Amino acid sequence: MYSHVLVPVSFDTERDSAGALAIARLLAGGGGHISLLHVIEQVPAYAASYLPAGYQNETRKNIETRLAELAAEQPDASAHVVAGHSGRTILDWAESHSPDCIVIASHRPGMQDLLLGSTAAKVVRHAACAVHVIR
Repeated sequence: MYSHVLVPVSFDTERDSAGALAIARLLAGGGGHISLLHVIEQVPAYAASYLPAGYQNETRKNIETRLAELAAEQPDASAHVVAGHSGRTILDWAESHSPDCIVIASHRPGMQDLLLGSTAAKVVRHAACAVHVIR
C-alpha cells in the first residue's frame, strides 16, 4: 500500500477520473492519503481578451468546487487546483509534495499524441515515483 497517492483530475469527458479514484483508494488502503490535483491550463493573452469579464475566475471557482466535492467523497483526501502546463505542473507538484504513487487517467493515443506527447506519457516518463495509468 502507498501512504500518499496523487490523482491528477481532468474534467474532460474522455478521461476516467472515477476509475482513477477507485484505483487510488485501493492503492492507498485504509491509512493512505489521496491528493486530487487539477491543473488549469493558462489561456494565452491574445485569447483571454475575447473571453467575457470574470470568465476565468468563475471557471476556477467551479473547478475548485467540483474537486472539493470529489475529495469529500474520499476517506482521506485533499483537493488542489494549480495553474500551468498539465504535464510539467503535475511533475513539479509531485516533486514538491512527494507522493509514493501517481494514478492518472489517459485516453487512447492518436496521431497527435505521437507528435506532441500526452500528459500521461510525460508523467510516466519523468515521475520519480510509481505511476499507474488507467484507460
